[in-house]
Amino acid sequence: MVNLNKKRAAAVLGGTTLLTLLASPAAQALTRDDGDDPGPGLSVIETLGLFVLAPLALFAVIAGLVILSDRKR
Repeated sequence: MVNLNKKRAAAVLGGTTLLTLLASPAAQALTRDDGDDPGPGLSVIETLGLFVLAPLALFAVIAGLVILSDRKR
């Protein structure tokens, strides 16, 4: 019975891995498509501002609004 469970687990794991790899061919593409124009890259400062500082600022604004709205009650 244990051997059968191992075979089933291996089949599920293998099938899941295969489907995941087949579902993401665009992530592995090395050639550019026609009309693809990515533009210039971001600097380190721009990247940190966009992906770190902006979400933190948005979180702070939302948290501040929640705290202010709760104080009025």
